[in-house]
Amino acid sequence: MNERRRGRDLGLPFPGTPGRWNAITDVAGVEVGQVTLISGEGPLKIGQGPVRTGVTAILPRGRAGVEVPCAAGYYSLNGNGEMTGVVWIEEAGELQTPITITNTHSCGVTRDATIRWLVGHGVGTGQDWGLPVAAETYDGDLNDINGFHVTAEHTLEALDSARSGPVAMGSVGGGTGMLTYDFKAGNGSASRLVEIAGERYTLGVFVQSNFGRREDFTVLGVPVGRHLREGKLRGKEQGSVIAILATDAPLMAHQLKRLARRVPLGLARTGTVGNNSSGDIFLAFSTANAAAFSQRGGLTQMATLRNGDIDALFMATVEATEEAVIDAMLMADTMTGRDGNTAVALPADQLLALMKQYGRL
Repeated sequence: MNERRRGRDLGLPFPGTPGRWNAITDVAGVEVGQVTLISGEGPLKIGQGPVRTGVTAILPRGRAGVEVPCAAGYYSLNGNGEMTGVVWIEEAGELQTPITITNTHSCGVTRDATIRWLVGHGVGTGQDWGLPVAAETYDGDLNDINGFHVTAEHTLEALDSARSGPVAMGSVGGGTGMLTYDFKAGNGSASRLVEIAGERYTLGVFVQSNFGRREDFTVLGVPVGRHLREGKLRGKEQGSVIAILATDAPLMAHQLKRLARRVPLGLARTGTVGNNSSGDIFLAFSTANAAAFSQRGGLTQMATLRNGDIDALFMATVEATEEAVIDAMLMADTMTGRDGNTAVALPADQLLALMKQYGRL
């Protein structure tokens, strides 16, 4: 098996300047943990397998700052999916819990397990109850999705294992059984460094990528999907995409919602139009203003960028989203799951040949 490599390592000329790990964890404090579940082969036997799934956990301020909320905003391009906790985020403008991402029929399990994890660690949310963020995409083409193989214990393990540093991508964690543009995909992440008013800020994106019709697939303007037609599993638009944005730039909730609204522009660069069956849901949070969010009463003060100064963050969102989706595909190997269903990997050699043919390399 050839080692999979990210787009930049292959020479794809993505715009913008990434952080050290080119991942959401380039935003200081953000930690990611993942548990991958792969077992069994052959015909589907509900409750037994084959299993091709998992769970991803994101701690916005890491374990050390888990009790401190973040300013947050969310946006849904197409609502055929689930992200719990966003009604309160819309109301309060705060993210108060870790985030979990898994398959569609395990979303409730990871939500409830997050509360259990918070209680077990003696962590409060500023009120007497918790409304965790848990999101999902569908992995039933490869996974025994009705077998409910993701458990509370797997979720606790993902939360406990969350760390900073490089983020594993492709067929790992919640992205284990996912496809994108009918190629094997899963999880992807990317980051950008931006300069605003003499200060440097970091923006990172994490995607659980599971969407798209092969014919629409585009890489840096090249219509790749029109050329690479073989090996389709779905043969239609199906699935969803969850995107989590993090930044250390001081932004208010309404500004973070504006960032989340730019995710579709990055997705559109890869070819999608946001089809009816796709749940396209995005959450953005800021790790700035920790002292203000730590305060539990009285008058507080927060720093914020002017609306007129955040265009660079809009561009960073679009660029990092595009790159994260393509890396989710490039980092995933071919996978065979239930009933012998096979999701083929994006062939890097053929991709590069097309990029040269179109003058992009």
